[in-house]
Amino acid sequence: MKIRIGYGIGAAPRLLAETDALGRVVDDLDRLGFDSLWFPERVNSPQLDPIVAMAYVAGRSERLKFGPAVSVIPGRNPVLMAKALASLDRVSGGRCHPAFGLGIANTAEHQAFGVDRSERAPWLNEAMPLMRRLWAEDSVDHEGERFSLSGASVLPKPVQDPFEVWLGGQAPSELRRTGRLGDGWLASFTTPHHVTEGITVIEEAAADAGRHIDPGHYGVLIPYTPSPDAALLARISERVLVRRPEAQVEEVVATSHQRLVEMINDFVDVGASKFVLFPFAEPDNWNRELEALAETVLPLQT
Repeated sequence: MKIRIGYGIGAAPRLLAETDALGRVVDDLDRLGFDSLWFPERVNSPQLDPIVAMAYVAGRSERLKFGPAVSVIPGRNPVLMAKALASLDRVSGGRCHPAFGLGIANTAEHQAFGVDRSERAPWLNEAMPLMRRLWAEDSVDHEGERFSLSGASVLPKPVQDPFEVWLGGQAPSELRRTGRLGDGWLASFTTPHHVTEGITVIEEAAADAGRHIDPGHYGVLIPYTPSPDAALLARISERVLVRRPEAQVEEVVATSHQRLVEMINDFVDVGASKFVLFPFAEPDNWNRELEALAETVLPLQT
């Protein structure tokens, strides 16, 4: 399997407050050899809209891949979303990597998308196959519970054929959906043990659906912080307790660059090969942080 290491930028108010600071980060990631750049979707948070951010990366870089980590589909028109992502893939020469999910369990986020939590999974279950058809077919007719289309078309088509979609999530129902509908899994706030269990559930669901998931299509988002203080460690512990109450903090979040290396190797041992490193707190100096990170972790790329 080819090991690929990307980077993620979430809430970074200091970075986004400075003119062209994000551009310099994109330049550094491209120059240093990181595989990709990812943007989570949070409406009620000081971070960029993923579609806008990906368009910026497409124009700023020539090599760097990009994706949303992950894009919330429930609440979005699947035709317009399919059009936007196909356009991004076209103008970037095939560097767009869609990753979808239901969105976090947060009232403000749910309100932003206007879809009740109980309706989010059915929405994604209908929208995702429909978007695949729009990327592959010249004319699409569809009659479903939420969408009705006659002769719908998305042009131009994506450069990538097929245009693969990865899914996030960790609940059993989300893992089974990945097996039924997805091309890969992007896990987050997780441990090697949970990745092992997740891959088993995904592959069983894929086999039941007559599908096959490429063994190189299992990825992990790894949060990290190279020098945590007591207050930051408390915040990290709180997040881990919510997301993985049965896990130890050091299993989920790396507190040094060397620990990142160890965690990546542990995840590779259980079948993951794609990684997105997310700083838990905004670095004081982005250039210095990326230089040091690249020196430590990028030798693991194959």
